[in-house]
Amino acid sequence: MIRCPWAGNDPLMVAYHDDEWGQPVHDDRLLFEFITLEGAQAGLSWSTILNKRDGYRRAFENFDLEKVAAFSDRDIAGRLADPGIVRNRLKVASTVANARAAIAAVQEFGSLDAYLWGFVEGEPVVNHFERMEDVPAETGRSVAMSKDLKKRGFRFVGPTICYAFMQATGMVNDHLVTCFKHPGS
Repeated sequence: MIRCPWAGNDPLMVAYHDDEWGQPVHDDRLLFEFITLEGAQAGLSWSTILNKRDGYRRAFENFDLEKVAAFSDRDIAGRLADPGIVRNRLKVASTVANARAAIAAVQEFGSLDAYLWGFVEGEPVVNHFERMEDVPAETGRSVAMSKDLKKRGFRFVGPTICYAFMQATGMVNDHLVTCFKHPGS
């Protein structure tokens, strides 16, 4: 079975590649989880974040928007002492700010799903890249998403993070054409 080379041999990365990456996500809780994890990954490896995923779920109330949005400074300080997550004050605080911004988006659009998937007109963009070098770090859509998210108060949502988020949640399918997960395989 041929996979995208980034999955490597790590069983956690292989499982993530095979079972999640590029699969359309329409659940608001899971979309918020991926926004959080992609932001946390900035400057780190994805395998580091995957290894801490359960810690993130525990620390951030299984990504319940209302509960995270209600976090106090004391709650944030408690998370900064948790070795199960990346203990970066700006990243932890951004999760709380992002929960609050996500609630506002839900109020405006009906769901986080409707808001975020609007950047791809509700349908996955399927690319046909042959080599990892061909896959962009950002696109016009990720730049537009980043700009709009920032305008709404989201943090750690630059264009590259947004593109990784779009790939992770299946808004964009960037499995290489040689990969068994590519829709044309």
